[in-house]
Parts: sequence; structure tokens; C-alpha cells
Amino acid sequence: MSYTLNTSEQQAEMLAAIGVTSIDELLARQIPAEVLLNRPLYLPPALGEMELEACTRQMASLNRTDRVCLMGGGAYDHFIPAVVDEITSRGEFYTAYTPYQPEASQGSLQAFFEYQSLICRLTGMDVSNASLYEGGTAVSEAMFMAMRCTNRHSRVVVLGSVNPEFRQILRTYTETLATEIIVIPAPDGVVDPARVAQALNDQTACLIIQQPNFLGCLEAVEELTVMAHAVGALSVVSFDPISLGILVRPGDYDVDIAVAEGQSLGTPLQYGGPYLGILACRQEFVRKMPGRLIVQAKDRDDKVCYVLGLQTREQHIRRDKATSNICTNQGLLALRATVYLSSLGPQGLKEAAELSCRNAHYLAEQLQTIPGVELVFDKPFFKEFVVRCRQGSQEFLEAARDAGFNVGPELSRFQDSELPQDGVLVAVTELRTQSEMDALVTGLKSRFTGSDR
Repeated sequence: MSYTLNTSEQQAEMLAAIGVTSIDELLARQIPAEVLLNRPLYLPPALGEMELEACTRQMASLNRTDRVCLMGGGAYDHFIPAVVDEITSRGEFYTAYTPYQPEASQGSLQAFFEYQSLICRLTGMDVSNASLYEGGTAVSEAMFMAMRCTNRHSRVVVLGSVNPEFRQILRTYTETLATEIIVIPAPDGVVDPARVAQALNDQTACLIIQQPNFLGCLEAVEELTVMAHAVGALSVVSFDPISLGILVRPGDYDVDIAVAEGQSLGTPLQYGGPYLGILACRQEFVRKMPGRLIVQAKDRDDKVCYVLGLQTREQHIRRDKATSNICTNQGLLALRATVYLSSLGPQGLKEAAELSCRNAHYLAEQLQTIPGVELVFDKPFFKEFVVRCRQGSQEFLEAARDAGFNVGPELSRFQDSELPQDGVLVAVTELRTQSEMDALVTGLKSRFTGSDR
């Protein structure tokens, strides 16, 4: 379809209709003058194809790909079976992952149906949607879903141990709403249930928990869920999908809505995205769920087929009835999660979780043999923990980089009063070997003590 720009006359007509004389005047009403650039962009001259490719390759070569990844904070370096890339790169999946024409997308719809089924088995929940954008959006969508389910809109309680970026997204979504976000501090790595109980009341829409939490520690989710239900609020838990290989599933402690960042299920780190948002809930809340739901049906020939059974979006129904403005699902990444979970199976997922947990505890013990390095929290953890270094977090990170390791993030980066600003997150997955972890400890000891013993 050709693109025809608006003529000067048409622009003038539209500007007159809204009561301004120019686009600059229109923008001046919305954008503060102090943030305007007021100069041309510094862009280099246009390049030919060969020159552009050479320039891009040169910039890409600046990326360090030889360091071992021990970074966490929501995205992790887990093993991805080769079959995930092999299947998801097939043309019939790769080019038709958004089912706008259900009758022509039976393969994709079936794949999403299987994804939903696997997420329900993984979480112990009754129903899953066909995915959301990523983990932070999923937490906010769960909050709005809880408001619809409880008909409460004025108060949401969030643990201070929830990912600070997720909490920032919550604040952004509610900035212009009459919704109070109450954050419960977690100075000891986990919240005090008594403080949570004090914050909950009959106006609370939901209690938002992360398990394991952003600091790596395990919260008393079952106890907190009971507290939420006691005041008529919903329990929302953001979980680590790999952790469910060994930890209790959200559905098994009566959580109402379970959400997650699904990157660890077969999606590489790829510089921060795109990732996969997971959302599952109890059956009674299915009609308040955002996004899409794929269901199995029968066609007129009595053959099994798949359809978009629930799509309560603004594009499909009246805006006042819509549950979300989520306009699509992360189909390709949901497919990767489907292939990943199918290839590992329950036993493989359990082994990945156990290896991650054992490796994390081994490294935590070894790091504490370095003078000046200590664990910040003495709490049970899964695969991630916070360390403090006497020499400072910057020195710790630099020493790790010199030893060939990427560690972090440092918690001061978030400028969040709920987090220990002198701490550094360390995440260990099933990919890490004992020799790699020993090499990190040796490098840090050499830097801090002048000895590798």
C-alpha cells in the first residue's frame, strides 16, 4: 500500500480544528521547553551497504563475549537445547506466530494451546493466557486484573523485595490513577509478615510477592497468601519458572494470579529482549484475564480445531468492557518456551533447578572464604544471592571482570531505598561448572589478598 503524506492544507485544517496555529505550538503545550533539543541531531553521513556493514561489524566487535555470565536480576544464562532453535526457526512457525487469521493459523494456535497447557502444569494454576510482553508488564497486568476481580482500585500492597524495575512499572501505570502503592520494606532480605498484615485492609486489591524475590531469598508465600485472602485481596506471585523444578508451585499454595518473566525458558539473553510474559490464574477469574486464550473446539466436520476463545481486547469488544490493551502475544517466544519445556520434561526441569541451586550455594560458600566478602542476607535462597565487599562494589565487579566474569548488577544502580546500596547480585545457573566458579574465587583472592589460596 502506498503512503501519501498529509498536504500543508490538510495539516493546517487539522491544526485549526484543535485550536492551534502550528505543530510547534501544539508540541509546546505538551513538552516542557527545557527538554527540547533545539538543534539538529548529530548523525553521520549516509554510508553505502559495504561501508555500513563494516561499520556495524566494528561496533559489534566491541562487545565482550568471552566472559562467563554470573549476572541476574531477572534475566539468566540458562542452557537452551539445540532443538529449541531448530524447531522455532522453521518457516511455518517463524512467519505465522500472530494468529490474526485463526482459520489459517491452526499450527500456531495449537502451539499456543500446548504452551498454555504446559504453563498450567508448571504453575499448578487452572488457566494460562497465550502470553504477555514480558515479566514487568505481566505484574502490572496482574494488578489491574486483581482490581477488576475485587472491584477495589484504591490500594495495592507490594513487597519491597519485588524487582525494583517491576515496582517502577507499577508506579508508572498508576501515576494518574487514584491507586496507592504501599511498599513493605525487606531489610533482612525478606519481609516481616507482621508488617504485611498491618498494611492489608478491606480496600486492598492485591498483595504482590516475588518468589524467589529480587534479592534471591525465599518469602513465606503461603502465609502471606492467607493474609491477603483474609481481607478479600488477591495474592499475585511473580515466580522464577526454573525454580518450580524444586520449589512449591503457586497453585499449590492457593495463589490467585501467577506471573513470570519467561526468558529462562529457552530464550537467550540477547541484550535484554524481547522476552516473554507469563500469566496464569484460577478458573474463576478467567473472564477478567488480559490478552488471548486459545481453546480446543470441533469444526463442522467434528474434527479437533483451535480458536481464539477469549480475546477481551479493545480491538474486539467495547472499550469499557476490555480487560487490557495488550494487542498481541509473544508468540515466537512462547513457542520457544513450549519446545524448551517439552524437551526437558519434569525430570529435566528438576535437574536444571537442582544444579542451579547447588552451584549457587557452592559459590556462595567459596566467596565467603575471601577476606572482606560476605553474604548480605542469612536466608534460604535458590540460585541468586547478594554479596558485600569491603573494598566496595565497583572494585568487586572490576576484579571479577579482570578474572573473566560478568557479575551483577550492583544494587546501587537502582537507587532504591528498599535495596542494600552496597550489595551486588550474583546468579548461578546449571551452566556454570565448578572449575569456572573456582576460577572466579581465585581471581578475587589474588586481587584482594595477593594470594590465590
